[in-house]
Order: sequence, then structure tokens, then C-alpha cells
Amino acid sequence: MRVTNLPQAFKRALPILEKIQAAGFEAYFVGGSVRDTILNLPIHDVDIATSAYPAEIKELFAKTVDTGIEHGTVMVIDHGIGYEITTFRTESTYQDFRRPDKVEFVRSLKEDLKRRDLTINALALRPDGEVIDLFDGLADLESKTIRAVGQARERFHEDALRMMRTVRFASQLDFEIEAQTLAAIKENAALLAKIALERINVEWVKLMLGKNPKAGLADFMATGLFAYCPQFKEHQAQLESLLTIENLHLDNEAEVWTLLAACFGYRPEQGGQLVHAWKGSNELKAQVTKALRTLEAMKAGDLSPKLQYLTGSEMLAVACRVARLLGLADYSSMAVLLAYEGLPIHSRAELAVNGKDLITLLNLKPGPILGQLLDQIEEAVLNRQVKNDKLALLEYGRSQLEE
Repeated sequence: MRVTNLPQAFKRALPILEKIQAAGFEAYFVGGSVRDTILNLPIHDVDIATSAYPAEIKELFAKTVDTGIEHGTVMVIDHGIGYEITTFRTESTYQDFRRPDKVEFVRSLKEDLKRRDLTINALALRPDGEVIDLFDGLADLESKTIRAVGQARERFHEDALRMMRTVRFASQLDFEIEAQTLAAIKENAALLAKIALERINVEWVKLMLGKNPKAGLADFMATGLFAYCPQFKEHQAQLESLLTIENLHLDNEAEVWTLLAACFGYRPEQGGQLVHAWKGSNELKAQVTKALRTLEAMKAGDLSPKLQYLTGSEMLAVACRVARLLGLADYSSMAVLLAYEGLPIHSRAELAVNGKDLITLLNLKPGPILGQLLDQIEEAVLNRQVKNDKLALLEYGRSQLEE
């Protein structure tokens, strides 16, 4: 097979490959970017594999960075763009199911490709567009099949995260996992406990944001991988209930965790704890907590202006989408967002007075009383008790101080 129209990202990188080849070495585009090009999907990272050793690459190019030189990877900087170039390599045993005990550089493309995880990822692309397919990856792309390269058990023992990647691709590409590969995941699911949670998190979120998350989720459950993820084993029934949701499509990471926490019956604080348990960021933890607090208010029929204000439009939209997916509340995203847009203010910065005004015009001093008065003014404006006008707010503030 030959790709007749290379993506622009490949075209920009062609001088890199051509320079390596001119020096007498082999060089190819490899991995996911090749797969996605064949599938007419947008490509992200451009990975290059070569028979040149790292030291030889560094001699060829003026600007390089040793991003992973112990594993054969050197980044070449060309016109402000970084390209990771990795030497063909083989790997020894994997005692911890994560990292090879030893990496050996080789000159053989076949030796390099046969250590990759899946046939659809073991494709190489020449600069002229010819696809090199040594493990029937093209046939698997055609049949929408996910299959391990060689013996699935060996690939998963080399890096147990590959099991999560496999079920993630079932969702992301809407492909079916081949029976022996699926059986090998089920047999070796416990090895997932050896993998850093941050790496599992990335694959899990990609699975839930995929083209067909129910396909990936069904395999995730059937193979038992879920049992080695924080707080999932005790919520097996709730996780399986996600498979009954029609049109299960999620837009962002906050939706993923808000949906899970709501499905588990968690309160807002517990949802934040779930994100924390999965090594999520503090920002994501705060977002999910806000969205869950809004969901609770929706169920109680008490979505107050103040709560809308504190939640913000982005997390209000998340809460509405999750509520709709779970059938928890009959709230229209459009109606909620229009109500939010109709609030008198959307941040304290929009108040017609600030702390300096209160200090100067009401003879206040910096301290707790000033902060409390600003809180009272902010809430009064939100509840439309007073107009967001400077004179009106100063008069309201004066009355609150007198009380």
C-alpha cells in the first residue's frame, strides 16, 4: 500500500528522514501517526524510527535534546519543531511488567516492529508513502480488529499498560478486540496493579472519551481490569450500568469523573476524593465537586442564582449533560446556561464597587468586616435585592454596617 497524499505534519518532517537516509541509514515514520493517516484521522505526534544510533543522530543534526537517550530516543529540533527519533531496538525481560531490564539497539526494522503492542501500531511509512506491514496490520485495520503483535501474553508481560491501551483502542477506534488478545488480557489483568496510576488514568480517560466508549468499557469490565483500579471493584454494578446508557458520549475529562461519581452515588466531596484517588489535578477535583453540587441542587429543584454563579458556565454545562445521561433531572442545558448568562454579575470583578471603594467612602479598614461586607453585597446583587450600581451598593453597604 502507498499513501499518495502525506499529511502536512509528515511533509514538514521529510527533510529529517531524507537527511538520515542520505547518511546511509534507514528512517521511517512509525506508530500511531501511520495508523491514523491510513484511517484518515487527524495525526498528532510524528514519531520517527531509524537504524542510526543516538550518537549518530546527534552528529547529523545541529540541535538535539536527549529526551530518552538511554532508550534510544533523541529529539531533533528543526525550524522550531521537535521530532523524537528513536533507534531500532529490542528489549530483554521485564521483571516489573513496566520497564525492560535492558534495551539493545539494532539495525533491523523488523526486530523493532515486532516488539510493538498491536499490529495496527506496528506499521512503518517510507518517505515516498509506501507502507511497510510485517504483521498484517493493514488487514486488521480493514477488518477493524485489534490484535497483539505475536503472542499477546508476551506483549502484556512486557508492559502491562498495553492491556489498557488495547481496550482504549476498542473505544477510540470502535474496533473489536480479537479473541486470543482479549483472553490474554483477562488472564493477565492482575498485572495492571504493577502500573503507575497516572499512566492508567490517561488510558481510562481516553477510553471514556472515545468514539464508542461502551465497546471499550464492556471489554474493560469483561476482562476484569476494572478490579485493579481505585474504587472500581466495589462499584462493579454501577460501572456496568453505564453500558445501558443510550448515546454515551462524553466531551471532556470533567464529564468523565462527574458521571462516574454520580453513578456511584457520591456526594460532591466524595467525587473530589475519587479524582484525588486517581491522581487527578486539584483543578479537576474542584471542577467535579462543583458539577456534583449542581447535580444535587438539580435533583432537589433548588438551582439558586448563587450556586449558578459559583459553578460557572463550563461546569453547569457538564452537570446538565451528566444529568441528562443518567436521567437524574429534566434540565435543559440551554435553559440553565441562559439563566446563568442572565445573572447580574458573573464574577466579583463585575461589581460596581470594590474593597478600595468601601475603605475610602465608608471609612472601613482592611480586615474581616470588609470581606464580610463584600460577600453580603455580592449575594444581594445576585439575588437582585439591590442594583449593581455604585451609589446603590454604597448605600446598601452603609445600611448593612448600621445593622
